[in-house]
Amino acid sequence: MTRESLFVRGASLFVLALCGLLAACGGSSTPATPIVAIAKSQNPLVAQYSLSTSCAGQAMVEFGPDTSYGRSTAWYGTPGGSGGGTANILVAGMRASTTYHMRSQFKCNGSTYTSQDQTFTTGALPSTTSFPSLVVNRPNPSLSSLENPGIELTDLIDAGGTTNTQTAVITDRDAHPIWYYDVGVAQGYWPYTYKLLPNGHMIFSITRSVTQGTILREVDLAGNTIREMGTGVLDSKMKQAGFSFAISGYHHDLLPLDNGHLIVLGNYTVPFTNLPGYPGVTSVLGDALVDLDPNWNPVWAWTAFDHLDVNRHLNGLPDWTHSNAVVYSANDGNLLLSMRHQSWVLKIDYENGGGSGDILWKLGYQGDFALTPSNQPSDWFSFQHYPWIIGQDGPQTTLAVWDNGDNRVLNTGGEICGVNGNPNCYSRATIFGVDESAMVAKLNWSYQPGPGAFSFFGGSINQLENENVEFDANAPVLGPFHAGAVVEEVTQAAEPQIVWTMTVNFPQYAYRAYRIPSLYPGVSWQY
Repeated sequence: MTRESLFVRGASLFVLALCGLLAACGGSSTPATPIVAIAKSQNPLVAQYSLSTSCAGQAMVEFGPDTSYGRSTAWYGTPGGSGGGTANILVAGMRASTTYHMRSQFKCNGSTYTSQDQTFTTGALPSTTSFPSLVVNRPNPSLSSLENPGIELTDLIDAGGTTNTQTAVITDRDAHPIWYYDVGVAQGYWPYTYKLLPNGHMIFSITRSVTQGTILREVDLAGNTIREMGTGVLDSKMKQAGFSFAISGYHHDLLPLDNGHLIVLGNYTVPFTNLPGYPGVTSVLGDALVDLDPNWNPVWAWTAFDHLDVNRHLNGLPDWTHSNAVVYSANDGNLLLSMRHQSWVLKIDYENGGGSGDILWKLGYQGDFALTPSNQPSDWFSFQHYPWIIGQDGPQTTLAVWDNGDNRVLNTGGEICGVNGNPNCYSRATIFGVDESAMVAKLNWSYQPGPGAFSFFGGSINQLENENVEFDANAPVLGPFHAGAVVEEVTQAAEPQIVWTMTVNFPQYAYRAYRIPSLYPGVSWQY
């Protein structure tokens, strides 16, 4: 048992003895003030803050570089009871090798107790792995007041494959790491994606390759594994539940829902014989969605093979659909699926697990919507990533899309960018208004991050609190950028101004990089 564990245990025993002496536990309306202790966790940037009390209440921890604190955790329940108990709160969001002040707020029986200030010094970043080279720039200091709060989630790819660099790193607004999780970079693993769960844990889709297996893993903020499931286990569960297919690998995205369900995106192959242009047998790779209940049992599933024409393949076969993002539509309980190799965003009849799986519409060139004002093929997104719902009002949806621009159709003659002397491909941040009642879409706003900039894969986009737009121009092979990725926050105007940038230097790419409010659900940190 570690010195920290012994200290926490001793503190718990002390408070129980104190409760007995003061008769303040179990029957009194005024509980004894909690005994608190702070210990290290296995993550050097994360502290374990323990409160020992007999009262079943709620507690949270404030922390910061001085006694003004400035940041806080979420509120957590304290066990209480006649025998007392200890609540352990993981405090995360701190820079390495830095001293922080902490205090707790504890609510019980209508009273609030504030603990005394204590300090905790974070450890150094591990020397066994390296961290990405990130550089922040604010090109126009006069716009600093327009910079949005929050922290930056980066989902990185090691382009060289040999640098042993952390790939799941969250930073503050100055690119200092304040949280990370090692998915197994030394063994060649990296996260297709990771997201914050409603319970405050992180959920990861981890891969090395489809043939070597992919893993769904839930961890707490200290990096302790809560549970994990490989696709082999899911395969068995799907067969037992009577589904007609099973995915061979998780990939690109997953979607936590507020009801504890988890939508996972996967793929599998189906053999086809003598498809047009593909003589013999072709093992076509297509996408599927699986809805997992809170116990990670499959309860609903959808497959592209049941709903789309395998002969429409904009990037050839066998990689037919290549979906990369799934989004929840809160106004009707359905799902949006970004299908890169169809240049479409699909709306799927999910209805919170009771839907038929029918495709309700296809947004994009040759889809179901007319595009205003021009309806030109080049105005649509192409080989897109990361649709993000900005707002919904009945049949009206405002949707941000990172438009990579690969294989962009330039005109009604079907000419493709970058082919046979045609103009180079280019990428854009875009915002579309989608009217489902009139089946009309409008390009409300677009921005090219530099002349000729082309982000040929990856990327993300979202609208921030003050309507600034942040996007990740990943892997820019043309134009003004010479980096693994460039993340920009710009004003959403006819002539956008750059507020903030973060450059991800080679050999890392940023498959995704986007702003999140904090490391705790329902909590926003101001910077």
